[in-house]
Amino acid sequence: MKATTIEKRPKISIIVAVTKGNNAIGKDTGELLFRISDDLKRFKSLTIGHPIIMGRKTYESIGKPLPGRTNIVVTKNPDFQAEGCVVVDSMQKAFGKGGEIDKDIFVIGGGEIYRQALPYTDKLYLTIVESEAEGDVFFPEWRNDFKKEISREERLDEKTGLKYSWVTLERN
Repeated sequence: MKATTIEKRPKISIIVAVTKGNNAIGKDTGELLFRISDDLKRFKSLTIGHPIIMGRKTYESIGKPLPGRTNIVVTKNPDFQAEGCVVVDSMQKAFGKGGEIDKDIFVIGGGEIYRQALPYTDKLYLTIVESEAEGDVFFPEWRNDFKKEISREERLDEKTGLKYSWVTLERN
């Protein structure tokens, strides 16, 4: 990433839902492991008006740009096009484009994009779900770098019976 002054560097946040035990986040088919209505509403309220960065597979699983946000898709495929999105070939370019638009950027997945973004991330918005759901896409280990807990809210999804926590963490 191009060197910038501290004041100009955008704040990079990751937003993700993980299983409590093994940090599973999805299936390689592009499916989320959980559809928790309140969590989807939280996702929207946190990211609306801000650039969001995602990988091609995540974009394809959504199927369209998310409204009210600049959608930045990272892919190594030079022929990939996504109408209504900014398409780039690296995380550094994604951070640069996002930073030109807003001081707050959200990374929304998937697994490889999270892995690339985590070293640059300032804040994590985690939804930690108490579930044994089987996944084959995982969120990278974060616990050593993000120990400063800003907030925690224990929740229960009435529809599915899933217990989960919203946890906001900052880098140590």
